[in-house]
Amino acid sequence: MTISAAQVKELRDLTGAGMMDCKAALNETNGDMEAAVDWLRKKGISKADKKAGRTAAEGLIGVDAGVREAAVVEVNSETDFVARNAAFQEIVANVAKVALAYGTTEAVAAAKYPGSDKSVTDTIKDAVGTIGENMGFRRSAKLTVPHGVVATYVHNAVADGLGKLGVLVAIETTGNEHAANAFARQVAMHVAASNPVALTAEEVDPALVEREKAIFSDQARQSGKPEAIIEKMVEGRLRKFYEEVVLLKQAFVLNPDITVEKALKDAEKEIGAPAKITAYLRYALGEGIEKETTDFAAEVAAAVKK
Repeated sequence: MTISAAQVKELRDLTGAGMMDCKAALNETNGDMEAAVDWLRKKGISKADKKAGRTAAEGLIGVDAGVREAAVVEVNSETDFVARNAAFQEIVANVAKVALAYGTTEAVAAAKYPGSDKSVTDTIKDAVGTIGENMGFRRSAKLTVPHGVVATYVHNAVADGLGKLGVLVAIETTGNEHAANAFARQVAMHVAASNPVALTAEEVDPALVEREKAIFSDQARQSGKPEAIIEKMVEGRLRKFYEEVVLLKQAFVLNPDITVEKALKDAEKEIGAPAKITAYLRYALGEGIEKETTDFAAEVAAAVKK
C-alpha cells in the first residue's frame, strides 16, 4: 500500500523518530499506526541494546525542591551535545521530580515516569532510539528536614535546575525560613567549590584518617625527633587535615577569615533561632565513571578505510 506524507508526519509527531524510520515502520505494518508505534519502540529498544556498551559519562545533574525537601539526580548521555538537547533536558527535569517523591535510586528507577505508565528506566531506554545515543539514569538522593529548609545550588546551569554540578544543603531550624534558605544556598555554593568529604570530623571515613595518619607519621619520623614530639606533630597535621576536608571546619568561601561553623553561628542572628546543618549532598557529573579514551586520528583513518 502507498504510505502518505501525512501518515509519516503523524507517526513522527507521535514518536519523535526520524522520517525514514517512520516510513519503514508504516510499510512494515501496512499503515497501522498503533502497530507502527510498537515497531518503532521495538527498534528503539534494539538500538538501545546495541548502544549500551558505550560509556555514558556526559549528561546532566538535575535538582528539584520543596520547602523542607529537595532531590538531586544524575542522568548520563554519551556526549555533551545531547545534554544540550531540549528533549533530554526535559527527561532529566522529570526524573528530578520523581526523585523528590521517591528519593532513592532504586525507587526512582522503578517509579512511573510523569504522564506515562512506563517506569523511569524504560522511558529513558525508549528515548535512546529517538535521541540516538546511549543514556542512563545513574543515581538519585533526597534530603528532608522536619523544621527548616533544604536549599539547592546548580553550578553553571544550562536550564532551571539543570547543570553539571548540583548541591543540596539541609538546615534544621524553627527560625525564619527565608533567611535560613539564603544562608543554606551560600553553604551549597561553598560545597560546590570546596568539595568536603564529610560534614563533621566524626563522619570522615576512618580508613581515610588512618591513611593520612600513616603518611603524617612517616613524614614526621624523618625529622629524627623523639616519639612524643612526633605524636604531637601528627596531631597537628591531622587538625589541619580536618580543616581542609570537613565542611564545618573549612574556611567559608564567602568569608575565608571564618569557618563554615562560625558563619552558621553568625547567620543565626538573621534566622532568629538556633540552626544546624544536618546534611549535604554534592553530585558532580560523571564522577567515578571511567571514561573511554579514543585516538581521534585513528578513528577518522578507520572510517576513511570503510
